[in-house]
Amino acid sequence: MPDSRRPQPSGSESAPAPSALVLSGARLPDGRTVDVRISEGRIEAVGTAGSLTRSSRTGERAGDRAGEATRIDLSGYLLLPAPAEPHAHTDTALTAGGNGPAPYSTGDVQRRTTEAALLHLGHGATALRAHVRVGGVHALRALEGTLQARRALGGLTELTTVAVPRLLTGAAGADGLAMLRDAVKMGAAVVGGCPDLDPDPSGYVEAVLGVAAEHGCSVDLHTEGDDPARLARLAAMAGGLRPGVSIGPCAGLSLLPRPDARRAADRLAAAGVSVVLLPQGGCAAMECDGAARPGPPVPAAAPVRLLRAAGVRVAAGSGALRDAANPVGRGDPLEAAYLLATQGGESPEAAYAAVSDRARAVMGLRPVRLEAGFPAELLAVRGESVAGALSLAYSRIVVHEGRIVARTSAVREYCDSETVASLDLPRQARQGPGREVP
Repeated sequence: MPDSRRPQPSGSESAPAPSALVLSGARLPDGRTVDVRISEGRIEAVGTAGSLTRSSRTGERAGDRAGEATRIDLSGYLLLPAPAEPHAHTDTALTAGGNGPAPYSTGDVQRRTTEAALLHLGHGATALRAHVRVGGVHALRALEGTLQARRALGGLTELTTVAVPRLLTGAAGADGLAMLRDAVKMGAAVVGGCPDLDPDPSGYVEAVLGVAAEHGCSVDLHTEGDDPARLARLAAMAGGLRPGVSIGPCAGLSLLPRPDARRAADRLAAAGVSVVLLPQGGCAAMECDGAARPGPPVPAAAPVRLLRAAGVRVAAGSGALRDAANPVGRGDPLEAAYLLATQGGESPEAAYAAVSDRARAVMGLRPVRLEAGFPAELLAVRGESVAGALSLAYSRIVVHEGRIVARTSAVREYCDSETVASLDLPRQARQGPGREVP
C-alpha cells in the first residue's frame, strides 16, 4: 500500500492552490527542448519549445482559464523527475558537534525535522521518508515532533515517518513491541527497525512483519546484510507481504564471497524485497547506544550491479545529515547518485533513477514522467545532460505539487585575464573605473 494511505497533513489544507505554470525552453534527458505546462499539480501538456505560448483553444493564452500563467524560462536547464529521499534520520539530523546528548524534546525534534526536510527539499527531494526512533527513555516524543513537522510542511514537501524500535524480542522487547503498535496508531506510515542489534534478529523481523500485516503498513528495515543465512530467512518471511518490504543499507553484501552474495540477491529478488543503499556511508540506526556496531568495518555501499542483475529493485538515499554517524552529511540525493556513478559502476542515468524513479517506487509514491497526466514533481538543474547535472549541479529549481517551492542559484566568475577572455568565461563585474567586485 502506498504511503499516501496516511491522512493528508493539515498544513496542506491551508497551502495556496497552485496556479498555472509554464516551464519554457527546458532540455530533457533525451535531448529535446520543450515547454511544459502545469496545472492543478499535474503536467498538463509537453510540447516543442515555443508551442505552449497559447493553449489548445484558439486565441486563448496559457493560464486564461485560471488566471495568467507564471512563465519560467528554463533555457540552459535540464528538467528531470524530482528525486525522493527514502532514507533520512531527521530526529538526529544537525546534531553533530554538540556537547553531550542531543536534546530530544518534541519541540527539538520538530525543529530539526523541519530544517532537515527543507535542506533535502532545496537539493531537489520533494518527498522524504524519515526513520524515527521510538521507545526507550524518549518513548514517542520524537515521533510526535516529526508528525508535527510533517503537518507544518504540508504543501512544501511530502514527509513519511518510519517507526524504529530498539528491541522487540524477549522480556526487554515487550515494551518496544507495544510502542511500535502505538506508533502506527499515532500516525507512523511504515514500520521498521534494526534487527541486527536485537539478540534475536529473526524474531525481530517476525515481530515487525506481524505489526505490518495487522495494520497494512510497508516495512523498511536496517541491516548490513553481511549474514547470508539471516538474509535468506528475512526473504522467506517477507515474500508476498504487501504493500512491500525494503531493507538497507546492506553494505555487508560486499564482504560476502561472490557466490553467496549472488544467492542472497536472488532470494531478495524472488521475495520482492527492495534494497535502499547509502552510498555516502552509514546512519544513526546502525549504532548501538552511541557505539558503532561490533564486527569488521563494512564498505560504503552494497554491490549495486550484482543486486540489479539479480532483479532487485535498488534505490539510494542520503542517510546521516550532520549527526554522530556523519558530521558532514549533505542530504543531497544528487550526491548519492554521483557516488553510485563514480564508485558503484552505474551509468549516470541509472544512478539518477536510483534516487528518483526507483526511490519513489520503494516509497509507494506515484511515478513521475515528463508526460501529460503525471504529477508535477520536478527538478530543473543547470546543465545539458544527466552526467553534467551529477557533476556540477549548483543551480536548481524545485517543483512540488505544481508550484516552485525552492530555488538555489550559483554564479561563478573569474578575475579579468587574457586566459579567461580567450575561453569566453564569465568575468567579475566592475564597480567604478578599475575596481573589481571582491
